[in-house]
Amino acid sequence: MIEFDVPLVPVLQLVLGVLLPVLVGLVTTRATRSGTKAVLLAALSVATSLLTELIGALQASTVYNLGMALVLGLGTFIVAVSTHYGLLKPTGVSGAVQDSLHAAGTTPTIPDGTGKRRA
Repeated sequence: MIEFDVPLVPVLQLVLGVLLPVLVGLVTTRATRSGTKAVLLAALSVATSLLTELIGALQASTVYNLGMALVLGLGTFIVAVSTHYGLLKPTGVSGAVQDSLHAAGTTPTIPDGTGKRRA
């Protein structure tokens, strides 16, 4: 017997992996170092996978599997980086997303550690 069951939670995890580079582009500027963007993307990937695994464990009434959550976080990070470099950056979507806040007249401010906020 063959069963075809696609749970909603892993599908949402995959969609989030595709959308995370856009989110990082919205909250950073072109001047933000690529290392900072990578760390932010990795943190968001792990956070979404931890929450996804928690939702799955609660829905199925099973034990929370931290190992699976971390593996999903790595997979989500790989999907996000691949999407950024393979689809969003060559087509100019990354630049357009980062410029969208500046075009709207709002400039995001980033704390610089001195107590003052800089653009």
